[in-house]
Amino acid sequence: MAGGAAALGRGSDATMNGVPATNPSWESSPGDNSPSQLGVDQPTVTALAREVEEFVATGGWDQPTQLFALVPTTSLLELQPDLAGQVDAGAPLTPVAQEALPEGDLGEALAGIMWPETVHGCALVQEIVVLPPGAEQDLPGGEDADDGAAVDAERLRAAAADHPDRTEARLVAAVLRDGPVACVLRLRDTGSSTETGSDSTDTEEVIVHPELAPNLTDALRATLTAP
Repeated sequence: MAGGAAALGRGSDATMNGVPATNPSWESSPGDNSPSQLGVDQPTVTALAREVEEFVATGGWDQPTQLFALVPTTSLLELQPDLAGQVDAGAPLTPVAQEALPEGDLGEALAGIMWPETVHGCALVQEIVVLPPGAEQDLPGGEDADDGAAVDAERLRAAAADHPDRTEARLVAAVLRDGPVACVLRLRDTGSSTETGSDSTDTEEVIVHPELAPNLTDALRATLTAP
């Protein structure tokens, strides 16, 4: 990550695919294989995105935005052989939780990140508000606004969050350095409890499509591209 920030997880006991979410030494070690050489295709990236979403879902809703590095499992095990019994050795990539992103504009936070070559991809989890078609006209800067009128982003977010037809959702976007992208969107079941960790995911709709968040996937891929 930018500035040599430590890749810390959400606590010493946080895990992802059995991997402690700490700062492993692979961050400073050269990578041997590209995602294409590892055989990482679209279904594999989609499976990684779903795995990350399911991991985060165990903590319930109302969580902050989270970032994961996607690292070669073989490289991770070579440098940390004690993890052999905790990870799926057959998986080409393993997600590893990172330290919390700074508060504020997400675009600015991502613009300050540059992954080392040993990180072959990344995934970001973000809770968002989804509005039905046509609802944009009810927001500041909608149909009645002058063309080109600038609307404060915070004002827009607040208006969307208060919209009566809003749906809360969890979005996961995963990208590879030179491979495909994947997006997973889980729509929150408003009929279930809102207490953290007590939401039921059994009845929640999950949408999978690589083009759900093109701006976000472009921003994530930029963190993997050398300047």
